Order: sequence, then structure tokens, then C-alpha cells
Amino acid sequence: MPETGYKAGLEDVVAGTSDICFIDGKEGRLVYRGYNVVDLAETTSFEEVVYLLWHDDLPNKQEYAEFSQLLANNRELAKPVVDMITSLPKDTLPMDALRTSVSLAGIYDPDGQDMSMEANHRKALRLVAQVPTMVAYFERHHKGQELVRPNPKLTLAENFLYMLHGKEAPASHGRIFNTALVLHADHELNASTFSARVTAGTLSDMYSAVTSAVGTLKGPLHGGANEQVMHMLEEIGHQEQAEQWVEQALANKRKIMGFGHRVYRTEDPRATILRRLSKQLGEEAGTLKWYNMLREIERVIHENKELYPNVDFYSGSVYALMGIPIEIFTPVFAIARTSGWTAHILEQYSNNRIIRPRAEYTGPTHRTFTTLTER
Repeated sequence: MPETGYKAGLEDVVAGTSDICFIDGKEGRLVYRGYNVVDLAETTSFEEVVYLLWHDDLPNKQEYAEFSQLLANNRELAKPVVDMITSLPKDTLPMDALRTSVSLAGIYDPDGQDMSMEANHRKALRLVAQVPTMVAYFERHHKGQELVRPNPKLTLAENFLYMLHGKEAPASHGRIFNTALVLHADHELNASTFSARVTAGTLSDMYSAVTSAVGTLKGPLHGGANEQVMHMLEEIGHQEQAEQWVEQALANKRKIMGFGHRVYRTEDPRATILRRLSKQLGEEAGTLKWYNMLREIERVIHENKELYPNVDFYSGSVYALMGIPIEIFTPVFAIARTSGWTAHILEQYSNNRIIRPRAEYTGPTHRTFTTLTER
């Protein structure tokens, strides 16, 4: 048996090494390949960050132009994938649709089961390019609207909003959504990334690994927290009712989503940026209803529990103010995180060893066996 040292949820257990992402929980810093996410968030494009996660450093101008064009040219889905999406029942859950779309797309990838590093980079590129199309196509189908084809002249962030709404978004929305994608691109060995690496560790293909990640992200304890925050705001209704609602929820030991984090011991740096973007979008829309409610909830929680908001607390309001429906918040998370998933899968392939931990056995060890006739 292995040495005992079990921790529930593998909390703080080191399960591998990685050069991709570092979380400084004490200082409240998130780092991609050595770069502070605060520096990246509003000064780089999501395309630059994807390149960074895959290639160890930011691209120069020529590399950026070529890489961005490759992503733009690979946004369209194989026809069987489109046909599947448009044949799904209208009550299909968005994450179920995304999981199935990713899995099916693997069958039609021209690199098939080629496991060379070059082929896997091409698969990663197609996944990052096509997951936004999958999400937008399903949402349009779900609402009975005509599908909007990708526009290769737009950035990934701008193009998703265009495909979702059927018209180009305001320039500020494109910039803010780009920032949100950068903030959500990677976060070390979170649950979905870990599941992707476990699948990749068996030398299964990249689409299987990303399908595993999507299935993990579907869980409300991982990918759906910002949806729950928005439902909470809808339930509270008005800023004046927020304090009483929160205090009653705390008295009833009701979990309030969007606070605390397994790693951060101070405020999540992503929440700091998203708080400001929530206010900016509210001012542009002429209403600070969501922002003011969130600030009031944040105040009450901190006074009672000394907890800080995490990335989910303000991100929902940012998405909602850009017209993104609540039901696709988690698939939108996947649009960003596909970049991190694929980076970790590529890293796993580059120095692979199958991930096979042990369990601390807690059952009996010396039971006396009796045959069926004796029982």
C-alpha cells in the first residue's frame, strides 16, 4: 500500500509538473508562462494568449498574423457536425450539445488518429477555432434562429458575438469579451484540465481528452457557478433587498456562489478586473443594477465571512450585459478554456506517463469466504 496522506479532493496535492500556468495563492497572482494575467488581460488578444500557452512565449507580428489567420480559417464545422447540432431536441442542455459536438468533430478531423506533435497542434488549433462555432450554432438552433456563418475578418471574440447575435457587436463588447476569454484561458490543474490530462495520459486522442474536459466542466461545482450567481441576483431582485437576503441565506447555511477559492487566499485577480468591466458595461447600458447588487453582496459576505469574490462572481454580469444568455455561460467558459486544455494535453503528450494514483483503502482486508450453498 502507498504511504497514507490522503486529502479529500486532492487538496494541495501536487499531481505533476507544468510550465504553463502558476497560481500564487498568497499574493493573488495568476501567471501564464511567466506573464501576469493582469498585464495580458487588456493589452493582448486572445489569439496571442493561445499562442503563448502552446508555444512558450508571445508571438511576434508575423507569427501573430499567421496564427490568427489560421484560427480564422478553421472556424467552420464539418457538415455532419452542423447537421447533428441542428437535429438536437430543443430541450438539449447546451453542455450536452457541446460535449457531443466535440466528440463528433474528432471523427471528421482530417488528421484522424495521427498522434504526431504536428498533427496534434493542428487538432488543437481546430478545436480552439471551432468550439465557439459549436456554441453559437447550438444557441441559434435552440432559439429557432438561422445559423450565422463565421466571419474570418473578425477576431475570435468579435466573431463569436457576431455569430451569436447575428450582427457585429459594439467595439467595447468585443474588447471586453476578449479580456474575459484571456482571464478564463487557463487555471493550472483545475478539475476539467486534470481530467483532460488523465485522458491524454493514456495516449487517447485530443478530441477524447477535450470531451472529458467538457464533461467535467459541466458540473455545477466547476463550470456553472456564474450561472448560479445570476440566478441569485434574479431571486434577490433589488439592491435594497440584498443585505437581508444574504444574511438570511447565511443563517440557513445556504451556499452563496462566487466566493472563496481552493487556491487563492486573497482576492482572485480575475475578479478584480471583471468587477471593473461589470461597472463599465453597466454604465454603457445605462443601468448599474447588477453591479450595485453584486457590490452590496460582496460587502455583506466580507463583513460576515471575510471571503473574497472569485472569477465567477462578476463574470456572469459581464456576459449578461453583452447579451449572452445565462444558459450558455458554461459553454462560453469552455470557449476560453479550450486553449488551456489543449496546451496541457500537448504538454502531457510531450513527456507522457500514464496518470494512475492510488486510493487509501478503508474496507475490510481479511474476510472469510463461504460458497453460495453455505451462505
